[in-house]
Amino acid sequence: MSVEFTGKRRLNTTAVRFFFFLCLSAAVSGISGCKAMPPSDTAGERQTMNPETAGVEAADEAGAGAGEEIPASEEYTEESEEYYDELSYTEVDLPKETGDLPSSSFEEVWAYLGSGNEKNLNTKYAISDVVHFAAEVDRYGHLTDIPRRKAITRFKGRVHLAIVCSSAGLTHFVIQGGSEARKQLVAEILAAVKDYDGLNVDMENVPARDAEHFLSFLSELRGGLGRKMLSVCVPARTRAGGVYNYASIAELSDRVFVMAYDEHWSGSSPGPVASMNWCKSVADYGLHAIGQEKLVMGIPFYGRSWGDKSTSRALIHSTTEWHKKEYGAQNFSRVNGIPTFTYEVTVKVTVYYEDEYSLAARMQMYRGQGVQKIGFWRLGQEPPGVWQLVSVEAD
Repeated sequence: MSVEFTGKRRLNTTAVRFFFFLCLSAAVSGISGCKAMPPSDTAGERQTMNPETAGVEAADEAGAGAGEEIPASEEYTEESEEYYDELSYTEVDLPKETGDLPSSSFEEVWAYLGSGNEKNLNTKYAISDVVHFAAEVDRYGHLTDIPRRKAITRFKGRVHLAIVCSSAGLTHFVIQGGSEARKQLVAEILAAVKDYDGLNVDMENVPARDAEHFLSFLSELRGGLGRKMLSVCVPARTRAGGVYNYASIAELSDRVFVMAYDEHWSGSSPGPVASMNWCKSVADYGLHAIGQEKLVMGIPFYGRSWGDKSTSRALIHSTTEWHKKEYGAQNFSRVNGIPTFTYEVTVKVTVYYEDEYSLAARMQMYRGQGVQKIGFWRLGQEPPGVWQLVSVEAD
């Protein structure tokens, strides 16, 4: 803020001081009046769940939910928050690592299959539902990169078309109720899903203020799909809150796929992509808010690595000179007048990943909780022995 003096006029000093006092008081009042949001328990920073294009990275939703407005339709109480926070620290009894690993059976076993990687689907695998990943909403609001349903052959189960939208701004644009953009997109989706058994909506960047638009968008799709199945992906949560209202979404869909991974992500401190106690809490809340019949608990096949040093950065001159001395710069030279040098540092890398034991233990835990349906992200990333540890229950 600037105070302008014109001609010979001067502001009274006392008035100026009083004005600044009011501004400061208002600022302090605003800060003290802000209620800190509880830590986010969403599924990290995932964007399109496409490891080839994003390194199994997610978008900058590293805390999608922290700072979001909670829709009025979300049932949220301090009592439920405390209850589910307590659950997130519950230890899990795990099977012994020696001997045979436990096998688990489920009513449904879902698996994502990337377009162009259909060879990763073995028809002998215990899979009831394949999600063909993915058609995407382009910058103009049209559906593009639609997978070829005919590329999946000899599979006897249900096949669902996945749709994604990787931009929050674009998502806002295409789901607005009554807009021409939404009418166009809904029509294109319904045309694309014609040869599929169902539609999987994986829109992970819905802005907080668009919660109701997202629900009406799902309702419109539900009405146009007829007898085809509608499934919706939601981030992992251990309590109510945020734009993805589990109960409301469950009312409009046949299945709700809870992405119970990215508890730790590339920008976080090192840790499991999906720790056992966290997954137990996510499943418990999912069963409570979604219900046993519609809940599909997502299970990751992938892991992550973290380095304790990152050397990519912008440098001011003084920092550059410090680096030269601290790390013993080598090969100083100039490239067309621009100075350059090299140095070496040691990086400690921490890795968390999934193997047959962790997958078997997680599946056994879910089954013990009453989870009837699971889903894997994604085919081609799994340890080969996992298919000996899971089965689909006969009708």
